[in-house]
Amino acid sequence: MGAHVVSLPGDGVGPEVTAVALEVLTAVCAEAGVQLEVEERPIGGRAIDETGTPLPEPTLDACRHADAVLLGAVGGPRWDHLRGTERCEAGLLGLRRGMGVFANLRPVRVHPRLLDRTTVRPEVVRGTDMVLVRELTGGAYFGEPRERFGSGPEETARDSTVYTAAEIERVARVAFSLALRRRRQLTSVDKANVMITSQLWRDTVTRLAADFPEVTLEHQLVDSFAMRLVQRPASIDVVVTENLFGDILSDEAGVLAGSLGMLPSASLGDSGAGLYEPIHGSAPDIAGRGVANPYGAILSAALLLRHSLGRDDLALALEAAVDACIDDGVLSPDLGGSMGTAVIGAAVRDRVVRRLAAASTVGG
Repeated sequence: MGAHVVSLPGDGVGPEVTAVALEVLTAVCAEAGVQLEVEERPIGGRAIDETGTPLPEPTLDACRHADAVLLGAVGGPRWDHLRGTERCEAGLLGLRRGMGVFANLRPVRVHPRLLDRTTVRPEVVRGTDMVLVRELTGGAYFGEPRERFGSGPEETARDSTVYTAAEIERVARVAFSLALRRRRQLTSVDKANVMITSQLWRDTVTRLAADFPEVTLEHQLVDSFAMRLVQRPASIDVVVTENLFGDILSDEAGVLAGSLGMLPSASLGDSGAGLYEPIHGSAPDIAGRGVANPYGAILSAALLLRHSLGRDDLALALEAAVDACIDDGVLSPDLGGSMGTAVIGAAVRDRVVRRLAAASTVGG
């Protein structure tokens, strides 16, 4: 078995955490007999500096033809003066749309060792294990018209939140299917008391529920759900919501896990390569210091193994190795520890390789 992975290290701490994640992924694949080919391409600020655009066409073409894409982070103060399609973030949005990935899966699980690392009371976050499914290629981030015009007091800016029933149904179907494999509870988050797009969202999800009678569906307004997320997070199983709401809520959920650096994500479409990335930003304030938390990037590699390579066994082994490292106190500064990025990566790599070798010996 072979796999072609495109690496997009990006900016800030992106290259640091991506390098560690790739080292771990390479070790896992080598142990499992998977031939891994890695191709690096620029995106974001680095791409702007090298090519004048945040998403060069060769980068997008390589991603479209890969089995999977592993992304670090994009952006930083150096490029904050840019506007519109010239911004680093425009490259990320273009990549998602260009790859046709529309469902962003963001698992949030609180490790028992990190209960005291969150600002929420330990008894509140204990047992939290949810997945947020965010629609990724519609809504306010992509709707037209979006423009800024005029000057002075009359200067005006406009974004458009646009959804079709088909866009809503396809991401909701992903969420229902995921809930069916978990605790069979799905929460659809919207703002149907105000927004017309949310009314279409609620109607479409409700109609689709008939195809999944085993799943219990509930609807909740985004403002009340934002409170529930920090008051009763353990009551949540799978969540599905639109692009903007999902972006905000998944970052809010980062406080539950102790740090945004802990959380991975997988962006999937109907077919083709999946896009995998930690949900944290480029963190330019700590870039180059070797202290960035790589767990989110490593766990994103585990999602890559599960969803793009079909190796759930390897994903489980890697996730177990991460858990073991956290149990042993291998923690980065954002989690109250003192371990550097490379040290954490080496610890995870050693544990997962030993775990896979032991399993191979038993199986043989």
